[in-house]
Amino acid sequence: MQFKKLSVCLAACAALAAHAQVSDDVVKIGVLNDLSGIYSDLSGQGSVAAARLAIEEMGGKVLGKPIELVFADHQNKPDVAANLARGWFDQGKVDMVTDFPTASTALAVMEIAKQKNRIVMPSSGLATAILGEKCNALTAQWTTNTYALAAGTARALVKEGKKSWYFITADYTFGHSLEKDASEVIAAGGGKVVGSSRHPFPGGDFSSFLLKAQSSGADVIALANAGNDTVNAIKQANEYGITRKQVVAPLLAYISDVHSIGLEKAQGMYLSEAFYWDFDDRSRAWSKKFFEKQKRMPTAAQAGVYSATLNYLKAVQAAGTDEAKAVMAQLRKMTIDDAVIRHGKLREDGALVHDMLLLQVKAPAESKAPWDYYKVKTVLKGADVYPAISPACQAAAK
Repeated sequence: MQFKKLSVCLAACAALAAHAQVSDDVVKIGVLNDLSGIYSDLSGQGSVAAARLAIEEMGGKVLGKPIELVFADHQNKPDVAANLARGWFDQGKVDMVTDFPTASTALAVMEIAKQKNRIVMPSSGLATAILGEKCNALTAQWTTNTYALAAGTARALVKEGKKSWYFITADYTFGHSLEKDASEVIAAGGGKVVGSSRHPFPGGDFSSFLLKAQSSGADVIALANAGNDTVNAIKQANEYGITRKQVVAPLLAYISDVHSIGLEKAQGMYLSEAFYWDFDDRSRAWSKKFFEKQKRMPTAAQAGVYSATLNYLKAVQAAGTDEAKAVMAQLRKMTIDDAVIRHGKLREDGALVHDMLLLQVKAPAESKAPWDYYKVKTVLKGADVYPAISPACQAAAK
């Protein structure tokens, strides 16, 4: 009987090996991001290090084949991103691309990936347009999106009685998306938007926009931008004394931004995040590994690259192939629960719905160690903060 069981097991294993298919005998992952510009601090080489940690966790192989990593600087330009991705898919045989700190670059690559039957997993490309009419079955917006970010922060402030809002918005896809999504949340909570200004991307001098926002008398000056733009706007708001009378609310701020601003100027700010290194034992253990490589704690974008890479590779292993449609089908079957993403399920529109965190920046006296920057106010359930599936996406899928 034991020999019979063994022979059945060997036959099943042989059948699995026969069906396991890896194109070009290598699984290749690409990190496409900003290595030198405004978003290099929140993604950059840290995202590359995060992807390497995921590959190391898999033992450097999947289905018995080696895993390779490539990376490049898209310079926050959609045409550069598109050309790099096309070369990766055609000559480099890259199977999956992740990161994209500028949403417009993700949108540019998504269409090419669809044509080439490759997977795109934006970790820091957050515009909800990725889930709208441009959605496709081979894209997974992994870490979060502008609606989920706005829902956490805007709802918290509106509930505190901050009803009137003025937006300072980066004038490109991501900024527009963040302002639109936050405005919907504000209106639903009984608040109102009293004005907005759009600044060039990247920005530099925010004085004229801040003075307009100050003169509006709005309870909240909402920053619909990211990276160095957010850092510079908050620093200048402090210089003008605006933060003493009005709340300056960054709708997307990474821990790297708070590190640059300093707790003295950032204290008290609310923000929503997909990940905080000091949330629990799992997040701390992984972040310690990242810190050993980078000498700083990971941003949510960088942690998202780790999670996207790890779960992509797990899906390849489970599917027995790196063929894109099969891998995506496997990802949608999985519950995503790792050191970064909790209770995640990948929807048909490409949204990875999972728990988020509402955070508040600590005062300097409350911080007990380097990078001890946040108080976790509450865990935001994914079902409560993620947008419904877009009718535009449903129409595009038909």
